[in-house]
Parts: sequence; structure tokens; C-alpha cells
Amino acid sequence: MPLHIVAVGGIVENPEGEILLVQDHRGGWVFPGGQVENGESLIEALVREVLEESGIEIEVSCLIGVYSNTSSYAGHSGVAHIPTKVILDYLCRPVGGRLGISDETSASEWVHREQVLERITAPAIRTRYQAYLDGDDQVTYMAYTTKPDFRIEMQRSI
Repeated sequence: MPLHIVAVGGIVENPEGEILLVQDHRGGWVFPGGQVENGESLIEALVREVLEESGIEIEVSCLIGVYSNTSSYAGHSGVAHIPTKVILDYLCRPVGGRLGISDETSASEWVHREQVLERITAPAIRTRYQAYLDGDDQVTYMAYTTKPDFRIEMQRSI
């Protein structure tokens, strides 16, 4: 089992200033993303995840955040513990496709950038989106835990 899970997230912004959000089956709104699969590059994984979760084709513009979720999670499928997750967030733009849903999502919408935080309830996702809003052309690095409660351990620009 690897020591880290690598994941990617995409803040997809259209020319109207709207951000792509997807709703997971637990009812929470998030920006799309997920785990990098064996043999994929980070960019390939992000393009695949956004398309799978929302139906939107994207072009990845730039890296905007690097995050370490250092929480320990109970495993499954014979794995005792799920390792630390390293997440890389990218700014993206839509280049095609149509809004849709998937096995992982129950809805997808374009939401005006000032209203996104009204939708996102998960503290880690809210914090990562706020870092995007507060960004000053530098990449944010943040280490945080989500269990038992969300807590930022370190934050800085890199």
C-alpha cells in the first residue's frame, strides 16, 4: 500500500465567472476531482475526473494549490488504514461537453463564484476554494486534518 494517495481537484471557471460544482451522493457540493489512477499523469487524471463527474471537457491552466490531508482513515478491502492524501488543485477552463451526472454525482451546476461558498459545506473543500479566491498568483500549500474535526496545521504560499 502506498504511503500517500495522490488526488487532483479542478476549479473550472467559465467566461461568465461561474464555477463548476458537482453534488456527491451524500448531498454535498464540491468542485470536481478525485484520485490519480495507476499510469495516469496528474493532468490526465483531472481531465478524466471532471468529465466523468460533470460531463464537461476542460483545459488545465495552472496549479493553484497543494494540500496534505494528514488524517488517518479506517481502511477497507483488506487495507488496515488509508494513507495520507496529497491533493493538487488546478485552475481550469471549460472547452466542451454538456453538464451531466455520473455514478459519483447526483447533480452538476455552474455557480457564480461569489455564491460557491454558500453551497460548499465540507470544511476542507471550503478552505481550498477560499484559498483560490484569496490567491495572489502564488500556489497555496496547506496541511490539514479532517478527523476528528477539520484543523489547519500549516498554511503558506510557495
